[in-house]
Amino acid sequence: MKKLFTSESVTEGHPDKLCDYISDSILDAYLSKDENSRVACETVAGKGEIYITGEISSLAEVNIEKVARQAIKEIGYDNAKTDIDYNTCKITVNVSKQSPDIALGVDKSLETKEGKLESEGAGDQGIMFGFACDETEELMPLPISLAHKLSKRLTEVRKQGIIKYLRPDGKTQVTIEYKGNTPVRVDTIVISTQHKKDIDMETLKKDIKEKVINEVVPAELIDSQTKYFINPTGRFVIGGPLGDSGLTGRKIIVDTYGGYARHGGGAFSGKDATKVDRSAAYMARFIAKNIVANGFAKKCEIQFSYAIGVAKPVSVYVNTYGTNKIPEDKIVKLIYNNFDLTPRGIINYLDLKKPIYRKTTNYGHFGKADLTWEKTVKLI
Repeated sequence: MKKLFTSESVTEGHPDKLCDYISDSILDAYLSKDENSRVACETVAGKGEIYITGEISSLAEVNIEKVARQAIKEIGYDNAKTDIDYNTCKITVNVSKQSPDIALGVDKSLETKEGKLESEGAGDQGIMFGFACDETEELMPLPISLAHKLSKRLTEVRKQGIIKYLRPDGKTQVTIEYKGNTPVRVDTIVISTQHKKDIDMETLKKDIKEKVINEVVPAELIDSQTKYFINPTGRFVIGGPLGDSGLTGRKIIVDTYGGYARHGGGAFSGKDATKVDRSAAYMARFIAKNIVANGFAKKCEIQFSYAIGVAKPVSVYVNTYGTNKIPEDKIVKLIYNNFDLTPRGIINYLDLKKPIYRKTTNYGHFGKADLTWEKTVKLI
């Protein structure tokens, strides 16, 4: 049976990703000076203005405005007439300390209050999902994998001067045709990229096809029926926060599995690892990936749920979509027996107190080989 599935990605210059990158840059700046910093930082971007808010508790002193301007500069935004200028944009910082009520639950868990061993509770209630499948080498779904690679390539050709007229904002979208559960071909590719004015659209389409798509998408997945939509609306000169407002945490499906697996609803960027929205989602991905990597299933989705101030997860759920080689209840027991799923246990196992978060911001939080939650281990 033929099925089509689509995922999208965005470049680092997309207004929402600009905000994610600023928030994660601030998080890393604090962690580099105080690994125990508690950070929940959000950024809003609009016409010529950046607004930074949230709660931060740390022994470190950080010039937040300076960090934000540097992040905007790194992305390549330097033109207030077409997007935003890191030199001249207005930056407002409105940051307070972490709520004492939240801190009480994080610093000392319910288990500790009852005389048990766990010391740190979850920073919030919530549900988190992790997923892996054997469609790609990195054990990610093929649609989101290709969409991310196209977005990353758009940034590479811009920053390396391969296509000199591109600007930072952009989006990609890939539709894959499946036969049963097997991806067989690319049905449609959509790319919209910001560019400098007075660029001929036919030249842009030719360059994107040759220097972006053909460099990323395997030739065996392309056929004569594959459809291409490159800047389908035509001109895309005004972009970034001038073209649309941006907000931290608004690209949660781009950040995870492209809609191929479920999402618990919590965003990642700007949050330190005591926030299980981020750390437990990373751990769920790590375990799901290793279930697949160890050959226990071809596809695996894991859900954790937490209660604020309680260290251990309230529930653990496993779904292998009928692809499992061992019973799912045995997989659940394997998880409980092999991993400490408390916030402290996850932080220690994945080494999450380091300033590693800027490199997670763009092109997905999963599927990157150099991240600790992407390593493979032997489970039995």
